[in-house]
Order: sequence, then C-alpha cells, then structure tokens
Amino acid sequence: MALMFPRLARNFAKNGYFPTDEPTLERALAALAPTDGPMCILDPCAGEGVAIAEAAHALGREQVSAFAVEYDAERARHARTMVDHCIHGDLMDTLISRQSFGLLWLNPPYGDLSNDANGNIGYQGQGRARLEKLFYQRSLPLLQYGGVLVFIVPSYVLDAELVGWLTRHFAGLRIYRAVETQFKQVVIFGRRARQRDQATDSVKATRGLLLQIGQGDAEAEELPAEWPFLPYVVPGIHAEPEHFYRVTMEPEQFADEVGRLQGLWPSLDVHLGPAQQSLRPPARALSQWHLALALAAGAISGVVKSKTGRVLAVKGDTHKEKTLQTEYTERDDGSVAETRILTDKFVPVIRAWDMTPDSPTRGEVLTIR
Repeated sequence: MALMFPRLARNFAKNGYFPTDEPTLERALAALAPTDGPMCILDPCAGEGVAIAEAAHALGREQVSAFAVEYDAERARHARTMVDHCIHGDLMDTLISRQSFGLLWLNPPYGDLSNDANGNIGYQGQGRARLEKLFYQRSLPLLQYGGVLVFIVPSYVLDAELVGWLTRHFAGLRIYRAVETQFKQVVIFGRRARQRDQATDSVKATRGLLLQIGQGDAEAEELPAEWPFLPYVVPGIHAEPEHFYRVTMEPEQFADEVGRLQGLWPSLDVHLGPAQQSLRPPARALSQWHLALALAAGAISGVVKSKTGRVLAVKGDTHKEKTLQTEYTERDDGSVAETRILTDKFVPVIRAWDMTPDSPTRGEVLTIR
C-alpha cells in the first residue's frame, strides 16, 4: 500500500497537509468492489495522489481511469506520476463534466471559510461556513447517480446542515471512526440517490446517528479491518468526462506561453501601426446618410473646416434612451387598466467644439441630435 515515499510524506505534513493514514485507507478500500467494464474515479483534493491511485489498483487498474485535482504544485507533480489525469489548480477554478464518475473519494481541506471567501467563491448554505461543506457542494454534481462516496472529515463538522445534505443525497449511509484518531476523522460511505424523503424511519435513524456523532454525544465504531457487509459496487461509465480542465492557465503554462509568444511586442505594428499611418480617403464620396451614421458611431472625428471657413472639432456618439407609451383598456367589470410600454431607442449625438475665429459661439460645444 505504501506508494508515497516517507521523505515526501514528511514534507507534506510540514506544509499543513497529511494524507489519509494507511490503515484507514486499506480498510476503506476493502468496502469497495468493481463492476464489469470501465470505471472513472475522482479525488478532487488528491494531495500526492496516493489514495486515488490505491483505489484504482484495488478496483482493477486496467479498467479504471483515475482523475485528480490538487492545489499544491509539488503534490500535483507527484500525483501526475500516479493517476491518468491530474489538474494542478483550485477545484473552484475547474470545469469538469457532471455525473461523470462512479467513485468520489473526498478528503477535503479542513477549516472555516473567511467572510471574504464565503462571499466570493460560491458557498451556498445557512449553517457554519466550512471548507468541507464547500468542497462537498462543488464535488457532489460530479458523481453519477448510483455512484459511491467516500467522505473523510472531522466528526465535529457533522452539523444539522451537512447531515441534512448527506441524508438527502445518499442512500446506504454508513459512518465509522478512522483508525488514526489525531484529527478526529470519520469515514462516511454512501451511494448517490435521487432526492430522498427525510420523513422515513430509516432516514431519521441515520440522521439522528450522524448528528449525535457530530455533537459528540456518540462515538462512531472504528472502521472494521474486514468489511462485514455487501461491498459498495463502483458503477461503470460509458465514456470518460468530456470536460476536465482548469479554467485559468497554470503558472508554468502561462510562463511557457509568454516565452513562446513574447507578449505583444512581435505584433506591435499590427496593433499600433495603422494608428500611425495617414487614413486613406474612401473609394467614393459618402452620402449624407453615411456621413451622419459614421459621425454618430464615432468613426469620424477630428477637426473639420467648411467652405465658408467655419472650423469645428467634431466627435460623434450614440446612446440609448427609452420612450414611454401608455395604453388604457377597459376591463369587463368597468375598471380601466393602464399598460406602460418602454421601448429602447438609439439616439445619435454629434458634439462639435466651435474653433472658428471671431465666431459668436467660439469655444462653445454645440450638440447636434
């Protein structure tokens, strides 16, 4: 089971991350069984990729495609050597096809969300804002119906809100205490189902147990060394996810592109060259309609001198106004209904700064509508 080098594990522990302990990982994998056919599995907080790689081997490596997302650059580099597809980036900055995975291995980061993060990264909830809840919300749509969840979180995170989500979204829920007790973790198994009725006796019992464990009124049994129940069968999938990529560019990828394209300097003449050249006259004289339209669109601007000697600095623009139309209709009961209709109207405006010497309006801005 030991796929991660000890030195690497110590480095990760120093960086505020520690992978799922090996006994818990072994026992959790014993609860899973493969289906016939290809499977896709996902760890959206993969760390160095050990857990999802071990899951792939336990289910049959030749028929499993393992996907991972990891924020830390060093851990992501290590994970890419162990899984089929790995994104180095934030899960909130990814585009992944929904309902594309038969197994969701979710061991998210632990901690409270700050007020700024709570307001900016899409957390939707009424209870205590936690990272575990945020990653659960973001990851749940990626699991197909009938797919298996392995959710590893501290027991004290199980408040009424999170327990409500779990009992609503999953059937066959089971909860056990992790073998390593340093972080007070529990391992929750479930199979994704359509939204479940919260009023059934079995759901009420499961909900009550989870709440008691979350509040510290009860302690979950330790994850058994040998799985005593029917295993959770990871369902197959017809095709790999259509979308699995990071929305923004990775720093290394961005640096490579800058080095390859050298920024905008090679195309400086393309973008700025025309502005330094004198404009060519049109092929034929513009009609009054074309001239007015070009002025209003701002395509023609600058100093204009008429045959009479008048000098104007003109600039055209267009803005949108609304026209109000009111209609009155009589109802069957004799009352009158008033209907107000607002219609958008695009109004061209040409402003001219009079620069004609000795003109009575010299220095004034004239508006032509």
